[in-house]
Amino acid sequence: MPTAADLDAAIRDVPDFPKPGILFKDITPILGDPELFRASLELLAETAGDTKIDKVVGIDARGFIFAAGVAHILGAGFVPVRKKGKLPWTTHQMAYSLEYGEDIVEIHTDAVKPGEKILLIDDLLGTGGTAAAAIKLLKALDAEIVGISFLIELAALNGRDVLGHSDIQSLLRY
Repeated sequence: MPTAADLDAAIRDVPDFPKPGILFKDITPILGDPELFRASLELLAETAGDTKIDKVVGIDARGFIFAAGVAHILGAGFVPVRKKGKLPWTTHQMAYSLEYGEDIVEIHTDAVKPGEKILLIDDLLGTGGTAAAAIKLLKALDAEIVGISFLIELAALNGRDVLGHSDIQSLLRY
């Protein structure tokens, strides 16, 4: 099975995307390689340890790719946290700050039952704003967040500091 080092080697750096001064970490080479993609899912699933997970929650949109696969591996349900207006039923909403302004994420009000054990997954941890909003949504539903896992963490952006959770794991840190 490929390792985290193999995943790291596959990630493509794209300078000045989506705007000048940003070095974008392109994960599409991992997604396009069946062995690397499978390895990324299995490594993220391992972050749950021995804990029985009820639901794996993925953050819009690339987090869905990983969270759904991890849910399958763990025999858990999958729950999306989406941008405002994308879910068709009654939702809880949470606003979060962006560099210039704010955005809103939502979760269905019945997506998670009180006390369910949750593994929250996204592709990338940057400043932590979106993940922090997802955590607040899950806490509003009285979920038990047992882990938060990312494929990539941009450590210099200190996103960990805003999450307020002890079990944060990243497969790759830059």
